[in-house]
Amino acid sequence: MSKVLQIEIREDQSNTKKVINARGQKYDLFSSEFLRHHGLHLLGTATCWFLLDIAFYSQNLFQKDIFSSINWISKANTMSAVEEVYKIAIVQTFITLCGTVPGYWFTIFLIDKIGRFSIQLISFGMMTLFMLAFVVPYHHWTTSGNHIGFVVLYGLTFFFANFGLNSYTFIVPAEIFPARL
Repeated sequence: MSKVLQIEIREDQSNTKKVINARGQKYDLFSSEFLRHHGLHLLGTATCWFLLDIAFYSQNLFQKDIFSSINWISKANTMSAVEEVYKIAIVQTFITLCGTVPGYWFTIFLIDKIGRFSIQLISFGMMTLFMLAFVVPYHHWTTSGNHIGFVVLYGLTFFFANFGLNSYTFIVPAEIFPARL
């Protein structure tokens, strides 16, 4: 950093594990004072992150099975491992470019206009709605030949996972917790 900024940077000698409360008293990360000031925030951010991760990572883990069930990629036993990885990567790239990346951009543009809480509610609600829309009639999507509709719903689920929820797992903690922690 010193070379890039062309200045001398000195190490901060203060205790970086302590936070100063409104009365000027210092308290540690693992203290009852921290829990009193930020316990509810910690519970709220951890709960949102946990609930999102259940839905988001289960979608990512089972993408191979989901896309082979709607015949977007061949069954695993009909192709080599390299071919399977290549085809899954193409489909995942498509979903990322059409759903995930636009979700982040919408968050960037709307976070201060709509508000964090509203976007989070919209994100949770729409993700739930789209997941129910492709899970409840799952047999319809996999047998009717309407695979494009399934992929659109699947992409919208990723859009709303990243429009708000996934972005907020990084934004909200940075905004509500003391910078030293």
